[in-house]
Amino acid sequence: MQEPDSRPVKGSTGSEDRLSAAEFLRAHRETLLADWQQAVLEHLAGKVPPREPWLIDHLPELLSALADAVDFGSETLDERMEVAHAIARLDEGFNLGEVAHEYALLRRCILHRLEAQEQRLRPGDLTRLEEALDRVVTRSMVFFWDMKQRILQTLERMAEATLDDPDMETLLERLLTRLMESTLAVDAAAVMLLEGDELVVRAAVGLGTHEVKGQRVPVEHSMAAQAAVLHQPFLIRSAATDPRVLLDSLRQQDLRALYGMPLMDGDRLLGVAYMGSRTAFAFSDADTLLFRAVAQRASAHIARTELHTRERAARQEAERSLAQLDSLLDAAPVGITFLDTQLRYLRINDVLANLNRKPVEAHKGRPLQEMVRDGAGDAIERSLRQVLETGQPVQDVLIEGPDVKRGGIGYWRADYFPVRTRDGVLLGVGSTVVDINDYKRAEAALQQAVNFREELLAVLGHDLRNPLHAVNASAFMLGRFEGLDATSRRGVDRIRKASARMARMINDILDFARSRLGGGIPTTPQHVNMVELCQSMLEELQVAYPERPLTLEVRGGNLEGQWDPDRVTQVLGNLVVNALQHARNDTPVETSLTDEGTDVVMRVHNEGDPIPEHLLPRLFDPFKQSLTPDEGGKQRSLGLGLYIVHEIVQMHGGSVHVESTVERGTTFTVRWPRVPPPRGYLPP
Repeated sequence: MQEPDSRPVKGSTGSEDRLSAAEFLRAHRETLLADWQQAVLEHLAGKVPPREPWLIDHLPELLSALADAVDFGSETLDERMEVAHAIARLDEGFNLGEVAHEYALLRRCILHRLEAQEQRLRPGDLTRLEEALDRVVTRSMVFFWDMKQRILQTLERMAEATLDDPDMETLLERLLTRLMESTLAVDAAAVMLLEGDELVVRAAVGLGTHEVKGQRVPVEHSMAAQAAVLHQPFLIRSAATDPRVLLDSLRQQDLRALYGMPLMDGDRLLGVAYMGSRTAFAFSDADTLLFRAVAQRASAHIARTELHTRERAARQEAERSLAQLDSLLDAAPVGITFLDTQLRYLRINDVLANLNRKPVEAHKGRPLQEMVRDGAGDAIERSLRQVLETGQPVQDVLIEGPDVKRGGIGYWRADYFPVRTRDGVLLGVGSTVVDINDYKRAEAALQQAVNFREELLAVLGHDLRNPLHAVNASAFMLGRFEGLDATSRRGVDRIRKASARMARMINDILDFARSRLGGGIPTTPQHVNMVELCQSMLEELQVAYPERPLTLEVRGGNLEGQWDPDRVTQVLGNLVVNALQHARNDTPVETSLTDEGTDVVMRVHNEGDPIPEHLLPRLFDPFKQSLTPDEGGKQRSLGLGLYIVHEIVQMHGGSVHVESTVERGTTFTVRWPRVPPPRGYLPP
């Protein structure tokens, strides 16, 4: 700046009409602040966000101080203002050139406003203003530089403390030691880390180190929690008597100033660091600035240590998981493999590698088609692609191929499933392959035995019919001979009963064989009257069992429908004969037919011992025997009769069930639908 011309001009009345620089600064303070702020923002050009409070900070006081310095001399300037401004800029990350440029812009804004005035300055005001500004700039630059060097030297020493990669507590104690060595007013310092709901002192130096280390403070009651919410440091001027200090050891050290700040990782509270002094009630701005730099570095080390700890734990867990996986792969009796999304092998065990006739190491990183033998790769790849495309497993895939170990054709069952991370990202596909050759051979042998048994039963049933017909015919002829005495006639009756029973048993055997070999018992439905069928069957049984009363009760007028008449009478005959075998000798066997709309219901009832509860779930299974001996000491065979009843009723689309109690006896209920099921119907 040059001193404005002070020579008299036309129209001038003297120096008393000149402009006072001090009054100019006071009168135009808000305008100068606005001009300066705009100039600074244009210079920064988006380097930092425009947060007005920190940008303006000490400038209003600086303009007022400059006005006073013009009036009373630059010796009146308070250096604490420049120090506070320099510390604020250090906190914001400004460099020395940027701070100097701020003052240069302020000088330019003042000059531009002065040039716009019509009045000239009083003699000497501009010089005094220049001297005041130069003093402010010089002191700010010197303090800023010295403080910057001090912080850099402290941080350099802190960096040296980390070279041997110490544990976190040792590292924090070294950082605090560097702080105490750089700040004479500090008598104690510590770092408290957040563990659950408590702050725990993990590193301490200076006074009370042994007493305070390891102590705990509930986080919700501490000043650190409030400081973490506000993201601001805290200052206590008399720690020995202040109730907000929760650690007794700090009070016992007669500390005065206690300055602390939260250790943050973004918005996450890591802990709190504090420093205390026995001599000072407040720390200097330089000391607090250095402490904040140390605390920020400590926060970075704590966060990095936690990250390394988590990474190390994750790596160890991954190594354990891989070791367990390798152990499983080696010990598993089935083939196991994992492939990536490009169907390249990642892991495979010996079982599956041997099936491909290549070593385990040869598979890693190689595509499926190169490793799978005998042309089976296409079918396997289709299943694997399906898993990758749908994200769903593909199970029970039968693989056939040459069995090198045993010769001939071999069989394996494969299951394919997606492999994902915990958050659902698809990594590839896994596969298990089970050797089912033994199972296939056992299944074939069993099926052969079953087929042989069924065929034997069918042949046996057919071949027994011819001699049985001869017995029946002979017994019939003997029964008509009038010269038989009573004893001979009873013998003939026993022959006829036995042959009738054998005929029913042979029919049951044949039907059983048909149901197992031919897909169900054949039926030929036709329009019939259920009453006539039942009467005919009961009359025939009454001849065979003349001493036992067999009754029929009919309820309803329409008892006609589409049924196979031979099968209906076979069902009734089996149920009635079964009832005769298990009823008391002095009680009748009662049959009833009921019209129930779309169905005709047949019930066969007898009095006698109830069916044991343990037999009821399997009552209609073939080839079972009661475990309860009858009065004669023999086991009561339930044979095939009830099984055949169940199969015939189901082929008609009906149902059969039984109720058996001591009080009400035993009742078999058969429900016959009037309309037959569709042709080709098989019961479920």
